[in-house]
Amino acid sequence: MEKVINTYENLFIVSLANGEAAAKETVNKFTTLIANNAEIVEVADWGKRRLAYAINDETEGYYTVVTFKTASDFPAELDRLFNIDENVMRSMTIKLDVKAIERTNAAKKAPVAEVVEVAEVAEEVVADAE
Repeated sequence: MEKVINTYENLFIVSLANGEAAAKETVNKFTTLIANNAEIVEVADWGKRRLAYAINDETEGYYTVVTFKTASDFPAELDRLFNIDENVMRSMTIKLDVKAIERTNAAKKAPVAEVVEVAEVAEEVVADAE
């Protein structure tokens, strides 16, 4: 049976207790792991940010978001590995609905054309009124 390939997005926060260089090493370790087991679509390195609330008495963390395509069994293994690593403070993996994203992007583009059309009609009405 053929494996189904899904699109996932993972956000993980790495502790800065050992320094920013150590945090970047942890990020590289996990992005390499994802690259070896999945097709990476995008890596957004948000860098050092303030946490909404303290985690283990830390108020800052190193944020990274990775979007990737893989079979459905890999995200569970990835979450297990995140839980084992003491440098990872929090992680979250979600499955993306690619069709919904495409519909949203199309909907964002469509109203712009309608707004331009409405503005042109409004200009005609104003011109006719004068």
